[in-house]
Amino acid sequence: MSAWNQPPQKLLLAANELHVWRVALALSERRLEQLLRQLDTTETARAERFHFERDRRRFLAARGQLRELLGFYLGLPPAEVRFRYGERGKPFLDLEQGPDIRFNLAHSGDLALVAVSRGHEVGVDLEEIRPVVTEAEIAERFFSPTEVVELRSLPPVEHRTAFYRCWTRKEAYLKGVGDGIAFGLDQFSVSFAPGVPPELLDTPLDPPEAARWSFYHLEPGPGFTGAVAVRAIEPKLRCWDLTG
Repeated sequence: MSAWNQPPQKLLLAANELHVWRVALALSERRLEQLLRQLDTTETARAERFHFERDRRRFLAARGQLRELLGFYLGLPPAEVRFRYGERGKPFLDLEQGPDIRFNLAHSGDLALVAVSRGHEVGVDLEEIRPVVTEAEIAERFFSPTEVVELRSLPPVEHRTAFYRCWTRKEAYLKGVGDGIAFGLDQFSVSFAPGVPPELLDTPLDPPEAARWSFYHLEPGPGFTGAVAVRAIEPKLRCWDLTG
């Protein structure tokens, strides 16, 4: 369970901690212009490719505030944060700029989550809960056989919530593993039954790999659900709120 708090003025990220930030994407024009000035040419070009203005604004808000958060941890102005990109476009920080900060960004609707860890791969996912008519069909296609059986065993009234718990945990793990992943959503299993702690049950990687990952359920706000996965043994989760 996640409790969202206002961050203190002085905030350190210890090696045994995991920070998740809740960020608002519905921002004023003035604030968006400020964030735009902090982006590099690759990011501004990407922003211009969005067909809908709403999506462009959300991208600017998410990417600009991501830069501010990473600049905070690195002790740098947001515009000076430098990214590298993996084969599939996943961004990484240029390690020459400071401490080994790993991060991941997810957004849905007018909300975003940013997960930050020191030296540990991390992935985060966020979904706005909506009626999914084809929940069972999607599960059959993307969930592992173990997960499909688990979902079928639950009362119908719990299917939607369970579906989103499973989906966000699987996406968080995939994003944490990153560009080198060579298997799909149906090739590994996570727990998602009511009352069962979130965890990675199995993976096609070496068997001990599952035990190296910790999962946390996130409740970003009404109508949303989320999850974060980190390749560390039960780091202390601290959730910070920037939506006020």
